Amino acid sequence: MQLSSLKIIITGGAQGMGAAFARHLHAAGASVACGDVAEDKLAELPEGVHRRRLDVSSEADCEDFVAWAHERMGGLNALINNAGILRDGLLVRRDKATGEVKKLGAAEWNAVIGVNLTGATFMVREVVAKMVATDQRPGVIVNMSSVARHGNRGQSNYVSAKAALAANTVTWAREFAAFGVRVGAVAPGMVETPMTQGMNQKARDALVAAIPVGRIGTTDDLWLAVRFVLECDYFNGRTIDVDGGLAM
Repeated sequence: MQLSSLKIIITGGAQGMGAAFARHLHAAGASVACGDVAEDKLAELPEGVHRRRLDVSSEADCEDFVAWAHERMGGLNALINNAGILRDGLLVRRDKATGEVKKLGAAEWNAVIGVNLTGATFMVREVVAKMVATDQRPGVIVNMSSVARHGNRGQSNYVSAKAALAANTVTWAREFAAFGVRVGAVAPGMVETPMTQGMNQKARDALVAAIPVGRIGTTDDLWLAVRFVLECDYFNGRTIDVDGGLAM
């Protein structure tokens, strides 16, 4: 699809990768609607980008946002499922100071699954339903998975969500083919975003040392992959790792 023909929703669009994707798409002539819980950051997006608060873990929010975006843009043919959070922690650990056994809490599990998987699923459901109801085709969905889907210590909740999202990319590509909607996924490794900038320096340095290209990725690196999925009409049902070789 041509970028200028897109009428696209971006979740988690207020900062980091989502904001970068919004700026690139807006500059290319696409109609863009961004949703995020960070309303103050939404205000920093370029003029002309539609914006509104969106909590993807709320089914009602997803339904209302898609209806609003469709009306504001005069149609809808694309989605970048980018919203995500981290609540890292070992599933079971022993406290070094007290010897007490600690467990990952239900709140940390449910928060990550709610945003990164359930919310992403709500958004795909609502966007595709709107496309089908309005006979909009072709259409394209980009899911933001992660190389962590292969397994990563201390991220049971995040890994579960991102692995499921990659698997559902295949499922949805098969289900939506009849509607003329493609589904692809991009799986970042370590990327310079507000989410990763809070890491302690020792952990950050150790991770960079493990990346064969010798650096952390940028939002522009990820944009190149997202752009490929959006533009290549023969790409469907697969996940592209963009991680500098970290998961090799």
